[in-house]
Amino acid sequence: MPEQTVDAPRFLERAPARHHGRRRRSPGVELAWKLRWVIGAGAVLVLAVVVVLWARTRPGYDPLGWLVWGNLTIHGKLDTNGAPSWKPLPFMFTVPYALIGHRAMWLWMITSVAVSLSGGVFAARIAYKLVDPPEGYRWAGWIAGAFAAAALFGIDYYTHYILSAQSDTMIVALCLGAIDCHLCRRYKWAFALGILAALGRPETFPLIGIYAIWLWLKFPRLRLLVGGGLLLLPAMWFGIPGLTSKSFFTAGNIALKSPRALHQNKLFGELDRFFDLHETQVYLLALLAVGLAALRRDLTTLVIAGAAALWVIVEIAFVLHGWPGVPRYLFEAGGVVCVLAGVAIGRILVDLPPLLSRVRIPVAVGIAGALVIVVAISGSLLPAARTQVHIERADLKTQRARTKFVDHLPGLIARLGGPAKIFACGQPSSPIGDQSLLAWDLGSNVGQLFWTAKLGKVDPRPVVFFQPTPHAWKVTTIDTAPAKRAECKSLNVVSLVT
Repeated sequence: MPEQTVDAPRFLERAPARHHGRRRRSPGVELAWKLRWVIGAGAVLVLAVVVVLWARTRPGYDPLGWLVWGNLTIHGKLDTNGAPSWKPLPFMFTVPYALIGHRAMWLWMITSVAVSLSGGVFAARIAYKLVDPPEGYRWAGWIAGAFAAAALFGIDYYTHYILSAQSDTMIVALCLGAIDCHLCRRYKWAFALGILAALGRPETFPLIGIYAIWLWLKFPRLRLLVGGGLLLLPAMWFGIPGLTSKSFFTAGNIALKSPRALHQNKLFGELDRFFDLHETQVYLLALLAVGLAALRRDLTTLVIAGAAALWVIVEIAFVLHGWPGVPRYLFEAGGVVCVLAGVAIGRILVDLPPLLSRVRIPVAVGIAGALVIVVAISGSLLPAARTQVHIERADLKTQRARTKFVDHLPGLIARLGGPAKIFACGQPSSPIGDQSLLAWDLGSNVGQLFWTAKLGKVDPRPVVFFQPTPHAWKVTTIDTAPAKRAECKSLNVVSLVT
């Protein structure tokens, strides 16, 4: 029996959207409709290319480390002992991308930005479906979707993580995409996207586990897919580190050493981080959506809200264990909050006019009143939005200045004689924040470059230190072996970055 014909439990299934009537379409429009997902994906991909070229930013510390993984893998030298902490999701992209050399960086940036941007599309679609506007109120669903998407990109520092090619915003999009596919009864896609999300963040494990049990029981035809997906998770999370590091649990071990771990009350500290993601109005709207869902017995909305709450609970448990629990690990739950806020906006627009009509207020007046409320709520968020834009502009300026240093380094390494000469003179290193960049351009493991001045006093060794200064890269040889001093003297340079 096809999976689409099997009834799902009411609390997990969403009723089909109301039929709004179909007009006769021309052949061209009909073809475009059939290919809407392909066209939509192509449009997002083109937009991602435009954004990457316009932003003129480069990947951050972790993404450059992931690119290093890909490069080392195709050369049979993968080592996951050092930073960044192991994550299978980016590894699945950076390994094939490494086949084209340093251009892999551009492929990863475009991939990361494209997937992240799709999160706005999924947020809008979910909000529209949960509002389920009746005939004549479809515009209310569109406004709800637009609010949800705008709120998503308004999460604190969200665009920073998009433009620095991080995976966190990608995982938000994958989680929202899984919800959207489930609401469309595309259960295979929902599970596949959920597995991809679980390859990026372990907080997804309980959620994908619950969903896997439901699929296993309701759709026997999908058991091979479910079983394969569940086996893939431990193989990727623990199997690869077990073969390429000192421990199967290297990701968790590295996370325990994070300098960003909370040192105050961890429970309330993590809750503060969650509620600091957005403005109070957004959380109040989400709470309103949950309250209305309870009154309407809208179990689908309640389950989605419960999934976000479970994510926060799991993250708190991780923090109590000793892992850092930085704000970006809460983006996924924050994304659901944004969707629920959009649902509340839609409910105001759809439900308020008929409610007011019961006390003999014309529907048109009720619609106008509902729109005034929505405009007032949106207006109350404008000051925070302007502040966020100011912060992001300042950050973008900083990141563009960093791009000059990133783009200058490969040429500098070549002028110094290449990686072989540098390694012959000592261990290359740099400030910790630049070590993944240096490793990427040298073709070495990030952990191989770890060195600090304090370590140098305890364990002296020949080092070639790359130090970014305000306008130049300064390269200095430290504790060079006497026999190598004449040969390595030429490495002491100051290379202006223009």
